[in-house]
Amino acid sequence: MKAKHLITVFLGGFLLLGSLFFIISQGVWEMLPPGLIGISLLYLGIKRDRTGSLLFGHFTIIAGCFYVTWGLYLLPHSQPTLAGILTRPLFWGLFSIFGGVCANYHGFCKCLKEKV
Repeated sequence: MKAKHLITVFLGGFLLLGSLFFIISQGVWEMLPPGLIGISLLYLGIKRDRTGSLLFGHFTIIAGCFYVTWGLYLLPHSQPTLAGILTRPLFWGLFSIFGGVCANYHGFCKCLKEKV
């Protein structure tokens, strides 16, 4: 099956592999939701669907808000290392919010409107 959105497939694969790396190597189970988002992006990259993109965008914005709130509570315990930044929920919350906004805009994109 040919991927229709290579950037979406690439980002989904990156999120999935990155979260699996941190879960396996360091035992950081907080990286499980980014892995689930990566699986969703892989699905959306292969199957071109407007409704799926809009639902994914709204879900990701809501999950990002929870992550930002959780990350603000954990901010005093943060470490200024690459692993300390990438494994904290504040980073993934901002990433999720901006990704959700992007998915919502893409739901109304011309490439998906013409398919419906």
